[in-house]
Amino acid sequence: MHNKKMKKLSAIIIANMAMLPLLPTTSFAQQAAESTENSTSDEQQSIASVEKIIVTGSRQPKAANKIPGAINVISQEEVSRNIALTSDATSLLTRTIPGYSESTQQMSNSGETLRGRVALRLFDGVPQGSPLREGNRAGIFTDMGIIQRVEVINGPSASEGVGAAGGIINYISRTPTKRGTEVTLSSQYRTQFEDDSESWRLGFNVAHLEDNYDLVLAASFSETGIGYDADGRRIGLGTSGSAMDSESDNLFVKVGTNFGDQDEQRLELSLSRFNIAGQGNYILVDGDRETGLSSTSEPGRPLGARASFNDFSQQSLTYTHDDFLGGSFWVQYYSADQGMRYEAENSIDKQDPLIAPIALDENGVPISDFPLIDQSEIHSDKEGLRSSWTKLDIFGVRDLELQVGLDVVTDTAQQLLALTNRVWVPPMEYTSKTPFFQLSYDLGDVTVTGGVRREDGQLKVDDYTTTWYRDRREVSGGTLDYQETLTNLGAIWRITDDFSAYISTAKGFTLPNVGIPLRNISCSNDTSEGGVPFGGTQPDGCPNDDPISVDGILDLQPIVVQNKEIGFNWNGERANFGASYYLSDSEFGVSLRVDPETEDYIMLRRPTEIKGYEMTAGYKVTDAIELNAMYSHTEGKTRTGDTGPLDREMGIRDVGPDKVVLTANWMFSDEGMVVLGARTVLDNDINEGQAGEEHIDGYTLFDLNANYQLDNATFSVGIDNLLDKSYFLSHSQVDQWRNYFKGQGRIVSLGYTLKF
Repeated sequence: MHNKKMKKLSAIIIANMAMLPLLPTTSFAQQAAESTENSTSDEQQSIASVEKIIVTGSRQPKAANKIPGAINVISQEEVSRNIALTSDATSLLTRTIPGYSESTQQMSNSGETLRGRVALRLFDGVPQGSPLREGNRAGIFTDMGIIQRVEVINGPSASEGVGAAGGIINYISRTPTKRGTEVTLSSQYRTQFEDDSESWRLGFNVAHLEDNYDLVLAASFSETGIGYDADGRRIGLGTSGSAMDSESDNLFVKVGTNFGDQDEQRLELSLSRFNIAGQGNYILVDGDRETGLSSTSEPGRPLGARASFNDFSQQSLTYTHDDFLGGSFWVQYYSADQGMRYEAENSIDKQDPLIAPIALDENGVPISDFPLIDQSEIHSDKEGLRSSWTKLDIFGVRDLELQVGLDVVTDTAQQLLALTNRVWVPPMEYTSKTPFFQLSYDLGDVTVTGGVRREDGQLKVDDYTTTWYRDRREVSGGTLDYQETLTNLGAIWRITDDFSAYISTAKGFTLPNVGIPLRNISCSNDTSEGGVPFGGTQPDGCPNDDPISVDGILDLQPIVVQNKEIGFNWNGERANFGASYYLSDSEFGVSLRVDPETEDYIMLRRPTEIKGYEMTAGYKVTDAIELNAMYSHTEGKTRTGDTGPLDREMGIRDVGPDKVVLTANWMFSDEGMVVLGARTVLDNDINEGQAGEEHIDGYTLFDLNANYQLDNATFSVGIDNLLDKSYFLSHSQVDQWRNYFKGQGRIVSLGYTLKF
């Protein structure tokens, strides 16, 4: 199977590269075109000039060639290019990060993993989402027009805690770069040439910079129409929420001041408010897998439904001192409130005969659809303090750097069935005090790093009663303690000015999706009887069961990941190449399955092993033309049963198929650029002839982006799915809950930006 896959991979690369020279509009993603927000002539970058200073994972600026690990920086140009192509925010990661899986093209990012694990998403260092009840909505939390760059750190980090077991994705907001005041007005129109497919976006940005004062003020509003596949059929709205048929608004303010004798101190306040909500103009119509008919959307509104939404707000206050006790001090206070509402459902786990009686025949089998419609809502709040102090030449040793820090966080969450005001997941609170230290030592051309992070947390859960479907079982709340010592060690060798190699090992820590096992507690011998899908052998409350408390639930134990990695990077005058191999183990990991009755996710706590490799390459053909390529392979294994070997391959819910991305850049003038991209998801067949069998049919998508600057105005054109390819999303090719969706067909976008 491996040889077959590699042969197909080679054929795809050769075919795609062969097509690029046929078009005069070839382009390169690393030097991607300015679109709706940037100046083409002033801000473009080549392969060799990509920003090399990293702040994620260290909290202090650090040269990338001194960090032993795989690091990706998504530039502002690449962010803008993605905006010019699509309204799908997470597609940016799919296009630019080798180990990031294919986008779902929905509001939900369920199944979107980084190297087969859930990554911690940060916005200016503030964690997004909640590990207590991961709602798979952390991929859309702000308007991408205010993002200056994205730093992606693969694998665990000593300076980040809960949620960073798989890696870190840090979205960093824009900062003023020119003295004085600059105002930017941006607009965009997007269509698939159907009346209800039209979308538009308006943005307003003010940037002001003085000697000791700077300000960014940004606001935007957008409206997105319904999507169509390449066959002209409306795409179905996802049951976890959809970015189609939605509207969003965003407000962002960041103000900073520098002070002190030599401006060595800085105070920065940041406020962000983002909301995306469904307009409720369509209902989901299920497709048919047997006939190959995809799910679609038809005009209408479900009875009793409220609009689904993502509502994110955060505040942060950051203080830095570049000369505090001989070192650099950094501290950040933050708070964040997040709300997520999902689509209305009348699934079996939403029913309650005391609210809406279920019509049964003489055998107790339902004779009609379940009558009760409800919607789930997740509410989470967090408040935290992050700090660090970094000093070079510590203990009188030249080039020995010490970083120490302390993180304090309180995270609360609960999940409700909002239309009937029922508790689905009880109120939970996680608090932690987490000190860490990190040493870095430059030994000539070798940098050695090592550190320890001590996770010391406590989870409190209130008393609660499960829903009727889960037997109204009373569960005693309680407190669970989490202590874990996380170590890391790595080294990077700058063999020449152009060539470096690294090796590292690190532990990561996160909580499982706590809300899933809590809401799924039921009677110990609750089984269906006589064809009644919601049957049961005990009356409400499980009187024949022993009392149960949350502190006895094994599935609430933490996920500890051990990651090992080796890789190298070469950057020549006209070309670059990099590769890495990693192995990620968890003795008590998590894999996802679908409950055959509720068709909702359930967690399996079993050992997991994920490994893979990634390759990136770039070549500057001429001063005007550059090519870029990347390839990623990830595979995971877990147990079929509670004991035994790791004999089951992990599927699309956890690990994405192999991926190839090719891009090319043509700067046809000082004012204009064209970018052509090709993205391929490869076939994937796992667990053939046994439980968990999956077959993914691969596909290749092309996109085209062009922009031109004229004085203070920039014009852009973007075409996503250039060849109007008809395909099923990889996540939809495995039967799950109402998820049989095709990907979007050709989308044409026009953008205009004015700066003054």
